[in-house]
Amino acid sequence: MSDSAYYDPADLAKFSTMGEFAPQLWERFMSYYGAVFEEGALTAREKALIALAVAHAVQCPYCIDAYTNSCLEKGCDQEQLTEAVHVACAIRGGASLVHGVQCKNIAGKLEL
Repeated sequence: MSDSAYYDPADLAKFSTMGEFAPQLWERFMSYYGAVFEEGALTAREKALIALAVAHAVQCPYCIDAYTNSCLEKGCDQEQLTEAVHVACAIRGGASLVHGVQCKNIAGKLEL
């Protein structure tokens, strides 16, 4: 990693240090987080693919790393990973476009 890099992949391993000064909140978060990813109506594999897509939508490089690995561990292939990323892209792009209606509404009012 260069000295000027903002994102250091090694920081992902330091995630648990976020509980150092708020251990009760950390424990509650981790309990919830663990419960969310347990098998339920969705399989752990499906949840990992959803998490990967969301990670791309929110652009979290740490989550992208973690859930790419999780998906691979759960048997996903590169075609499935790529398709999940495209789903995120389509939703994020569509959300940007639909917010353009707000822009059009404001511009329409100001042009009167």
